[in-house]
Amino acid sequence: MGGKKYFDLTGKIALVTGASRGLGQYFGRALARAGADLVITSRKLESLNEFKAEIEALGRKVLPLPLDVLDYDNIQNVVDAACDYYGKIDILVNNAGVNIRKPALEVTWDDWNTVLNTNLRGAFFVAQAVAGKMIPRQQGRIINIASFASVSGSANLAAYCASKGGIKQLTMSLADDWGKHSVTVNGIAPGYLKTELNKVLYEDKEWVERILERIPLKRTGRPDDLEGLVVFLASDESAYITGQTILIDGGISTGAVRSAGQKT
Repeated sequence: MGGKKYFDLTGKIALVTGASRGLGQYFGRALARAGADLVITSRKLESLNEFKAEIEALGRKVLPLPLDVLDYDNIQNVVDAACDYYGKIDILVNNAGVNIRKPALEVTWDDWNTVLNTNLRGAFFVAQAVAGKMIPRQQGRIINIASFASVSGSANLAAYCASKGGIKQLTMSLADDWGKHSVTVNGIAPGYLKTELNKVLYEDKEWVERILERIPLKRTGRPDDLEGLVVFLASDESAYITGQTILIDGGISTGAVRSAGQKT
């Protein structure tokens, strides 16, 4: 007997920002494997060539577009171009982001603005532009990429933690704003993942050992640990979930409480 196929994104159009490398490609790949056709963006169009070919090899359509989330007009033009090409956007993965790792006393005005304007302001205006296309259709899935830093402060990450804490709050606010239009807004908050952006940290064995002591599952994360959740949040099966920022962190967010409990 045939039954419902769960987590099927066939016929859906997903826009993934920051898709030239790293997590953006993992998210895009997972959505494509679930049946979605893609719009992939990066500041440099040529950096998307290899990923475009990979998605096409999966049998999916893909539209690469240049996007700088610091440029308001560029955001509007990209969203319009995506809708002109496909006729709609069903899913947004708001992934573009940067980090500048410095002690707080060394953070410059420009450092702060670069991180906050990219990670928070950019995420808002991309979501706003996409939601403007979703609301008339009364459906949509917006997935903001948050971080363990959304709920935990860390030294040398003042601007990044502020931006990702803002993403968590923004997710709740937009969910409340757009829920009446059946547009859900949720966040994915990765814990410690080894990516191109932070691989230098993993060269410090003592640092890795300290982190592992705090993670109940006793390993750091892999980018593919995020794939199931992004497909779920993009699918019809998550229709009654909104405003949530879901941690995928091996339990590190409970580790401090657990350790404290063991000492008492």
